[in-house]
Amino acid sequence: MTTSGPSDRPERPERGTERQNWVERRREKIRAEIDRNRRGDYTVPTWVLALALALIVGGWLALIFLA
Repeated sequence: MTTSGPSDRPERPERGTERQNWVERRREKIRAEIDRNRRGDYTVPTWVLALALALIVGGWLALIFLA
């Protein structure tokens, strides 16, 4: 029988450190987005444009078929 000691397992970062790194990356993304918006590089998300198009087409279809 072989016994595995602590040196046999690969070291993993602690869960708290991993979560803190994720939080820091998220905060940096938010800061970068705010900076882009302040510079005027704001773009409308694709899902908002798709929703607006669907509402316009749906409105026209409703007007045609229900009139």
